[in-house]
Amino acid sequence: MTLSLRVLGVFALLVCIENPAHAQNQPWCIYKSYGDGYADCRYATLQQCLADRLGTGGSCSPSPYPPAPEPRTRSPRRS
Repeated sequence: MTLSLRVLGVFALLVCIENPAHAQNQPWCIYKSYGDGYADCRYATLQQCLADRLGTGGSCSPSPYPPAPEPRTRSPRRS
């Protein structure tokens, strides 16, 4: 039983490392009026936010969060 829990733990760790969560810190947010005022900050432009708002309601505003860092890319090695 201990071995199976260890294997499961290692598997869960690998899944979390391989697929990092994508931050939703885009420049524009849609604020829904239900619940606790949920902010969905996944819009790169105001037009994207407004288009999504048409079907669900809410309001669009600039994000109060800092922008997500750009993913690092490896530079090619010099020979």
